[in-house]
Amino acid sequence: MIRRLFAIIVVVLASALLLDIGLYFIYPDVSELKKTYPKKTAFMKYREQEWERKGKKNKIIHQWVPLSHVSSYVIKAVIIAEDDKFWSHEGFDFEAMQKAIEKDIKKKQFAAGGSTISQQLAKNLYLSPSKNPVRKIKEAILTWRIERNISKKRIIELYLNVAEWGDGIFGIETAARRYYGKAASELTAKEAARLASVLPNPRRYNPVGTSRYVEGRSDRIYEIMVKRGIVIPEYEEVMREPEKSGEIEGKVVDGLPGVDMKGDIPKLPK
Repeated sequence: MIRRLFAIIVVVLASALLLDIGLYFIYPDVSELKKTYPKKTAFMKYREQEWERKGKKNKIIHQWVPLSHVSSYVIKAVIIAEDDKFWSHEGFDFEAMQKAIEKDIKKKQFAAGGSTISQQLAKNLYLSPSKNPVRKIKEAILTWRIERNISKKRIIELYLNVAEWGDGIFGIETAARRYYGKAASELTAKEAARLASVLPNPRRYNPVGTSRYVEGRSDRIYEIMVKRGIVIPEYEEVMREPEKSGEIEGKVVDGLPGVDMKGDIPKLPK
């Protein structure tokens, strides 16, 4: 009798678990993300609940910004730091996952690293930061659906707008203004590298702090950007130099008469 009751309980629990996981094949409707922005993500709600439990009165700071208003350095730095195969994979980087699993086995713990940007987006939008296997299965289902319904460009746009960059600081625009006092479109390559370097643990590390971890990781990201031709240090240095007023007035360039900006344009000899 007891064994039969136990078997029934196991079957019921297993069925409930499968139903809970299976629900994510149809819900939520990820296709809505093509045109709409979620007002508040599951991750933001989780942070609010966490603060409430601890008696904190923190508030979510968040501002949406289109991808066209984000520095290209940020996009490339984040992809280098978090998911270097982003443009070529279909949601999962199996090589990175294998390395993460091997590392977990050595440490005898389930850390579940190796997540792609698409996986992180699924988690941030719909799930919690819990690292249990059931949550990872749900994340995989959602990632698969997101990759098949939304373009890569839209995925990175959504990710940059929902990623956490500090306690209660969500989105690249908020992070840019909080740490550097400027819009996301104005961030430099080095600033982008520092912001990208803290994504694995944004509440522990500060992008403008003096942490050895941030210094080392951001330097490495910046070096990769230089090697790939994303950043040309000499060009960056020249572009930062202030312009001198009237510098070209009356000068000769390559043997041609200079242009007097205050007078008429001289005619070239025939």
